[in-house]
Amino acid sequence: MNYRSISDMNDAIVRNLHRLPRDIDLVVGVPRSGVLAATLVSLTANIPVTDLDSFLAGRIYTSGITKRRAALDRQHSEMRKILVIDDSVSGGNAMRDARNKIEAAGIKGDFVFAAVFGLLSEHKETDIVFEVVPHPRMFQWNFMHHIFLEQCCVDIDGVLCLDPTEEENDDGPAYEKFLAEARPLLGPTRKIGWLVTSRLEKYRKLTEAWLASHEIKYDHLIMLDLPSKAERQRLGAHGSFKADFYRKSDAILFIESEHEQALKIAKLSGKPVLCVETNIVSFPDALSLPALQQAARNLPARLRQVNSPDGRKKVAKAAVRALLGSRGYEMLKSRVKRPA
Repeated sequence: MNYRSISDMNDAIVRNLHRLPRDIDLVVGVPRSGVLAATLVSLTANIPVTDLDSFLAGRIYTSGITKRRAALDRQHSEMRKILVIDDSVSGGNAMRDARNKIEAAGIKGDFVFAAVFGLLSEHKETDIVFEVVPHPRMFQWNFMHHIFLEQCCVDIDGVLCLDPTEEENDDGPAYEKFLAEARPLLGPTRKIGWLVTSRLEKYRKLTEAWLASHEIKYDHLIMLDLPSKAERQRLGAHGSFKADFYRKSDAILFIESEHEQALKIAKLSGKPVLCVETNIVSFPDALSLPALQQAARNLPARLRQVNSPDGRKKVAKAAVRALLGSRGYEMLKSRVKRPA
């Protein structure tokens, strides 16, 4: 699974700004996800921004006080070089529709059409693709609306709703109240294949009632069949329970709330796990090509700002340890030969 976060999108935009014309007057985002890309371009380059529907209606977003400059206060009719951008391009339908709407509106200008992520480096409907991301792929802003969700295992607490507080997590009346009134977090718009949770089986009815009240559709609800929270803690069954089911299932991805559990599930199941806490996919082999590619993408930008070799080494170690986990970091150390 090729996954990109909002941070990845921003990095791709910053890396590719030099490919855009210097004289862009306005950035137009193709709804909905393209508005995110347009906003990031606008904020980085300090260029006026709007969404496609507003652009067609002759409206441009106002700018904040701290961003004021003369170029930001121009009227719609003064905009000549216009960047139309979407988050991604696959079949090209959204960009084709945007082109048709602009043409039908009779708006004149020098248009540049771009996508942050594309299946190929060149697409018929775009002039520029910033980064190639092939299928299968998911993005931070769409994975809860993705067709692949029916092939995923999804955690509940920390994903679909907020985690309970210590006070709420008493395995008693306070916890039952939490289950009935849990605050929604990420709202899926497609059916989920398997909900796999460390909640105890005795709380199935309360869990099912909450899911129904929030119109969350799913095929299977897998819960931990233990008598109490204390027994679950004694056995340390959270990650191993999820990993065991995931390993035996046909699911292609597990969406987990906590980083450490994500690492454990990936290790025990031998399959990838997306962590919503870090927006990073954990792979079973921390030294596999996908894992190393992701680690390289997520190295903090401050690495480029540390001047001393010792400083770079220290920051790099911390970043790699955070991304790969302690086990992955030690494996990497053992495989890297020190120079003689």
